[in-house]
Amino acid sequence: MKLNGKTAIVTGAGQGIGAAIVTRLAQDGARVAAIDLNVESAQKVIDTLPNPDVHLALGANVGDSAAVIKAIRTARDTFGQLDFAVNNAGIGRADGDGSDAFYDAMGKRNEQLANGETPTVMVDHLIHMEDKGWQAVMDVNLNGPFYVCRELTRIMAEDNKGGAIVNISSTSAQSGEGSPHYVTSKTALVGLTRQLARELAPRNIRVNAVAPGPTDTPVMQGIPAEWITSMENAIPLGRMANPSEIAAAVAYLLSDDASYVTGSILAANGGSYYF
Repeated sequence: MKLNGKTAIVTGAGQGIGAAIVTRLAQDGARVAAIDLNVESAQKVIDTLPNPDVHLALGANVGDSAAVIKAIRTARDTFGQLDFAVNNAGIGRADGDGSDAFYDAMGKRNEQLANGETPTVMVDHLIHMEDKGWQAVMDVNLNGPFYVCRELTRIMAEDNKGGAIVNISSTSAQSGEGSPHYVTSKTALVGLTRQLARELAPRNIRVNAVAPGPTDTPVMQGIPAEWITSMENAIPLGRMANPSEIAAAVAYLLSDDASYVTGSILAANGGSYYF
């Protein structure tokens, strides 16, 4: 119960890594506000916990600063304090981002290769991406964490207390593998983590990030099976991560065991890439 008496907010908490983080922090003794675009999904996660009544499910679009402020203030008013934030909410594709054309081209190119042909199909993503597709991913993956960090810091300044923040980046920030908007947003999140770690250290607010590799979550269901197989074959440990393994990394960074750790990027990616 390393987090006994502490409180946390977790975004993107309705499934996958977010749900695993909520579960782990609650197991470690924290009261958790699970924030998700779909409040019903967040509530289902809360309902699985041993003492659901001490936790909180909130609905909010993290790309909307007003919604983020409202949700975080509600959590603080309910719990009486806030100690931690985990910026987990993230998306890899959106309407108008060219993903359909990208995956279609990838399938055709792979078919050519499988037939022993010299590939003629270009696997383009950038040229198919519309402004709205780019912006939608940026709103969730980068603007959302900024809004959360800003409001949490405002509250901690008001309450004259410190705490810890963990941002969920991605191995793609190091490898460059993935779509233009996703890789850019996750790379920028590393920069935000490092800058805030320096700025907020005098306030005793630690800021770190976890960079997962491929993880067995519902998000992976939208990726072609052959691509997943290729990714797993490239991982030294030979498999995707379980969401609970990413949650364990987050729990460490929030705990006092990491009291002298700030500005770090913990790579939980099976040995794929190193920060």
